[in-house]
Amino acid sequence: MSYAAYKMMHWPTGIDYCAAGFITHSPAEAAAFSSLPPTISGPEVDVDSSAARAPQRVGPTPNLVVVAANVLEVYAVRTDAVMGAQDGGTSSLAAVLDGISGARLELVCYYRLHGNIESMAVLSDGTENTRDSIALAFKDAKVACLEFDDSINGLRTSSMHCFEGPDWLHLKRGRESFAFGPVIKADPQGRCGAALFYGLQMIILKAAQVGQSFVGEDEPTRMLSSAAVRIDSSYVIDLRHLEMNHIKDFTFVHGYIEPVLVILHEQEPTWAGRISSKNQTCMISAFSISMSLKQHPMIWSSAKLPHDAYQLLAVPPPISGILVICANSIHYHSQSTSCSLALNSFSSQPDGSPETLKTSFHVELDAAKATWLSHDIVMFSSKNGEILLLTVVYDGRSVQRLDLMKSKASILSSGATTLGSSFFFLGSHLADSLLVQFSFGVPTSVLPDLADESADIEGDPPFAKRLKRIPSDVLQDVNSVEELSFHSNSVPNSLDSAQKISFVVRDALINVGPLKDFAYGLRTNSDPNAAGIAKQSNYELVCCSGHGKNGTLSALQQSIRPDLITEVELPSCTGIWTVYYKSSRGIITEDNEYHAYLIISLESRTMVLQTGDDLGEVTETVDYNVQASTIAAGNLFGRRRVIQVYAKGARVLDGSFMTQELNFTMHGSESSLTSEPLAAASASIADPYVLLKMVDGTVRLLVGDHSNCTISVNAPTVFASSSERISSCTLHHDRGPEPWLRKARTDAWLSTGIGEATDGNDGFSHDQSDIYCIICFESGKLEIFEVPSFKCVFSVEDFVSGSAILSDDLSHTKDAVIGVPDATTVSVKKEETNNIKIVELAMHRWSGQFSRPFLFGLLNDGTLLCYHAYCYDGSESNAQCAPSSPNGSSDIDNASDSRLRSLRFHRVSIDVSARDDISSFTRPRITIFNNVGGYEGLFLGGPRPTWVFVCRQRFRVHPQLCDGPIVAFTVLHNVNCCHGLIYVTSQGFLKICQLPSAYNYDNYWPVQKVPLHGTPHQVTYYAEQSLYSLIVSVPVVRPLTQVLSSMADQELGLHIESDFTVGDDLQKVYTVDEFEVRIMELEKPSGRWETRFTIPMQPFENALTVRIVTLQNTTTKENETLMAIGTAYVQGEDVAARGRVLLFSFSKTENSQNLVTEVYSKESKGAVSAVASLQGHLLIASGPKITLNKWTGSELTAVAFYDAPLHVVSLNIVKNFILFGDIHKSIYFLSWKEQGSQLSLLAKDFGSLESFATEFLIDGSTLSLVVSDSDKNLQIFYYAPKMVESWKGQKLLSRAEFHVGAHVSKLLRIQMLPTQGLVSEKTNRFALVFGTLDGGIGCIAPVDELTFRRLQSLQRKLVDAVPHVCGLNPRSFRHFKSNGKAHRPGPDNIIDFELLSHYEMLSLGEQLDIAQQIGTTRSQILSNFSDFLLSTSFL
Repeated sequence: MSYAAYKMMHWPTGIDYCAAGFITHSPAEAAAFSSLPPTISGPEVDVDSSAARAPQRVGPTPNLVVVAANVLEVYAVRTDAVMGAQDGGTSSLAAVLDGISGARLELVCYYRLHGNIESMAVLSDGTENTRDSIALAFKDAKVACLEFDDSINGLRTSSMHCFEGPDWLHLKRGRESFAFGPVIKADPQGRCGAALFYGLQMIILKAAQVGQSFVGEDEPTRMLSSAAVRIDSSYVIDLRHLEMNHIKDFTFVHGYIEPVLVILHEQEPTWAGRISSKNQTCMISAFSISMSLKQHPMIWSSAKLPHDAYQLLAVPPPISGILVICANSIHYHSQSTSCSLALNSFSSQPDGSPETLKTSFHVELDAAKATWLSHDIVMFSSKNGEILLLTVVYDGRSVQRLDLMKSKASILSSGATTLGSSFFFLGSHLADSLLVQFSFGVPTSVLPDLADESADIEGDPPFAKRLKRIPSDVLQDVNSVEELSFHSNSVPNSLDSAQKISFVVRDALINVGPLKDFAYGLRTNSDPNAAGIAKQSNYELVCCSGHGKNGTLSALQQSIRPDLITEVELPSCTGIWTVYYKSSRGIITEDNEYHAYLIISLESRTMVLQTGDDLGEVTETVDYNVQASTIAAGNLFGRRRVIQVYAKGARVLDGSFMTQELNFTMHGSESSLTSEPLAAASASIADPYVLLKMVDGTVRLLVGDHSNCTISVNAPTVFASSSERISSCTLHHDRGPEPWLRKARTDAWLSTGIGEATDGNDGFSHDQSDIYCIICFESGKLEIFEVPSFKCVFSVEDFVSGSAILSDDLSHTKDAVIGVPDATTVSVKKEETNNIKIVELAMHRWSGQFSRPFLFGLLNDGTLLCYHAYCYDGSESNAQCAPSSPNGSSDIDNASDSRLRSLRFHRVSIDVSARDDISSFTRPRITIFNNVGGYEGLFLGGPRPTWVFVCRQRFRVHPQLCDGPIVAFTVLHNVNCCHGLIYVTSQGFLKICQLPSAYNYDNYWPVQKVPLHGTPHQVTYYAEQSLYSLIVSVPVVRPLTQVLSSMADQELGLHIESDFTVGDDLQKVYTVDEFEVRIMELEKPSGRWETRFTIPMQPFENALTVRIVTLQNTTTKENETLMAIGTAYVQGEDVAARGRVLLFSFSKTENSQNLVTEVYSKESKGAVSAVASLQGHLLIASGPKITLNKWTGSELTAVAFYDAPLHVVSLNIVKNFILFGDIHKSIYFLSWKEQGSQLSLLAKDFGSLESFATEFLIDGSTLSLVVSDSDKNLQIFYYAPKMVESWKGQKLLSRAEFHVGAHVSKLLRIQMLPTQGLVSEKTNRFALVFGTLDGGIGCIAPVDELTFRRLQSLQRKLVDAVPHVCGLNPRSFRHFKSNGKAHRPGPDNIIDFELLSHYEMLSLGEQLDIAQQIGTTRSQILSNFSDFLLSTSFL
């Protein structure tokens, strides 16, 4: 293996930064939008009810921008308003707050960038009708500004600022590494932004005046929608000239005419040993930034702030000023006044200052995240997950004091941001992030839920939460008449003036990070007989994720294995459908109606089954055409009739009785008696129409008549004249309270607004619906027609090429002119494009008030094109010139009025990899479902079946590998199978299944999270009894006296006791982590995780490692499987380190008392940090020594040893080779020789490296060594003693190096799967699956040289060929980062699939161009992609 490939399989989920901003709409647009609901619910609501007041109270809600490592996501908050007053009593489902019964986040757009985002700010000028921009900062000194562009319905880069490279070297002042990356902040009025680079260089980014910008040509089209804030120019301020040394934080303050920047900095640093004599070292300075003069005079400053100040918060107007947050105190400063609040007994104050107020409870605020809920209340999320509320008490002139009160407990958060006036978002790196709604004052409908005083905002049940009010610190209303003194402890608890803030958790974003360790074990529903690629669906990754009280065990799997209910053998099936039968007497709600019949189409006949309590065949007794195979079946006329379409005709049935039969004939001039019968090839049903595609490539429409439930054939005349063959067609049913596609018409402004509101008053019972027919011709042209008039409303010339944006060709005539000159180059590639056709189309809009339709096209090479519709009306300037254009004939003029002029589609990436040639007459593969186990989306059949779930308007793609190719799929909802599914495999088995309900599918991989209420550290899998043993540490609060006495030695203990004074010191508590090893099992039928046994550790003993080892018992000569635990005693730096090795055996019988029994325990000098079994011996790393021990059945006796440099982090073993990673000294490669019983060093890496994880990479007969380090890199080494540069084999040589951009904490070796491509493929190939601390999972896999060379040249092309978001360079991102340490660059032998994945998103022409330039073909590249994907489709 000289070459490897890197591929992410599960992108990061731990949220680093979050911010709120009006990105996709300005506040004015949002306000206009949110004022629609009250006009609808106006008449039947009395004025006082909370629903009528709601929209004014809730106000416009901004977007949420979220950053996880290198993933940027923009969400919109969608709220469900309570309609009408009848909901007053029935708030049992979800709490109603401010007239809102629910809210969720919906994805607007997301991007995976080539660089980790170090800091983010939202540039906003605070006015009603401009939008905000997102400013992102990257290492070392790059800033990119993004704004939302309506014409592409996504973000585009508006400016880029780079302060790197030779011109800017002087900014670094000779330094190479910096303690923290760039930080960016924005002025609240949007006049400028500031970014801090290289520790002491402040960049001022000046915002453009409205109407000016760099961009010239497309400006008129941009001015139609609200413009966004843009950055115009920038300049540098060197803060060294202002006498600053160490900057901790900076921010802009409110209330000045010019932007004022306040900087928190430390004059001369102090350290822990000097705190008693030197602790007030910080100060703040305020500078007025004059951008035109590039001057920055200091206007005020304040010194003598505590050394632990770390954060500045600008107080919003009308108060203004600044809050300095320290670990033990909070200080308010403005130009005129200052006051402070001590949080605990450690807070210090300068001599001679007035007495500061103290809180009545003890709290530490270091590492807290803060956001303003209103202009005077700031919410803190503290480091142990508590929510605190701080009120700035203001009397109209100056700030009187600060009040702090405790609130709920919540998650450990990495960021908090307020969204509008009634939501806030807690982003977390360690737990699921939460969207929380808050309200001042409790509305009436929440009162029943408030009994639950102790509940926390954890995100489990969304119930309303009320603040726990501590009598001594009631949050006072500023306007209250009686001024209660702060220290009076006799505040009555029934104080009405106290502001009660109630919280409701509305939504959560899943996070599985940080992945500290994982094990590879069997699932509950695994199939022992599976082989090949299907065998991978038997396994799942069980991961340690989270921290502290948010610690969880996450079970992740890439592929879905449905739970089987029954299976029947059923050969040669070609399709299955389930239909409803609504008799007139039973009125059931549509959502929950059971299916009545299951129709199974075989090669030459059709079976019909009744889906009652059991499936019974009724083929003989029904009037279906059972002698021919069925093409399609479905319901017509509001589920009162069933239609069955077969090749020669169609039947309409009422239950089991036929009411009408049709035969298809040629529409010739002669009479119907002599005309040829014509067979149908495929059909699409949208009540009351059926669209048929005939064998000869023409279409027929069956039109249903609601009054007498009959259908008639209609041949659209539009296509009779044209000679083009139709390659595929479908119907789209656009239904709902307001059909979406109507908004895209030219005359849309007439029908929206006033019309909608009056419609709504007579109830939403009648859904309006429009039906459209989408047709793709063999030339690749796509057209959308209205049904039944067949008037063309939208057409795209070259749909098959998959361009990024589709828009109506007729409305944009100027685009057509540009396309002419390319005609010469096109002809070269015509041959390759000619054989690419669309074989199947589908268009669907899933549920949700704001959802937009998706359009899918399946190409005959297996590519799935997927588009998301949006509205953009940028053509007002050229709308007049369209009808009079020279090539526009008269019929176009009339047609252009009703066209969907502002309809556009943008391409969405979707990772579906079915590379296979599909002939044009196959069964349809796309099945759309609206409820399978509570999820909606589509199922893609074929050789690689794939589920595509639609969650939050984004795709979640999960393959299903367990049954091989699937030929037919349908949903089934009846008594025994609630919202389940039926599919038929290509082996001829019909399976009735349900989705496993324990898993959440709204994630990159399906995940099941098991709360542990402690931090998991390491997990290992015991295959014989399928048990998982994991190390968990639970934080426990202990009295300080107990902690000290147990830590110190005995003679010291006597002195400590006498030192304590009787007083408040005795009440002090200290939190310690108590470790235990839990043995957990996944229960087979229920799918629940149960703790079977717990092994507690001794006080102050930390379990460091747990592994299942196989040892050879030297007395009985038998192998024993034992569980080995390595521990360390943590007792401070005064006590020598000790550790223990523990061995446990598993009981063989089921019913024994103890699941495990301790068979050996021994103390060792030094911490036992890693254990492994080597050829029946036990290898133990204790402190800086590695010992090899043999097991006698009761004792371990040392056989050999090796002295490691400092501290072993990880141990790996292959045969008799040992690889270990040291905490500072990189990796060592040893071998074990039996005859001399010695561990000898083969080679080592001479550089210094802080290893995180190590593993062997095996490719056939070559062995490589992989190590990940603290600078987020990954290196591959090899041992080559014959090479000159290896110094006779002492030195490991570098084979490849790569920057992952995340800390890789675990590497796992899994055998790669064989692909069909190469027969001579090596079987002994292993890939490494890795987990990162951001919650990402990826793999490093060996590739052969030919593939590597081809894809590497493609990768070099793509660096320039693809416009990268934020203008980031993927090559510089993947360079090895040494953080200033000396490093000799290694070879670049890794290809990056993160960059290569852009190739599939290019349009067909660009794909063929690039393939031609690097001397290969598109199909060759795509088959390399799919081979790699197949060989690494683990789990």
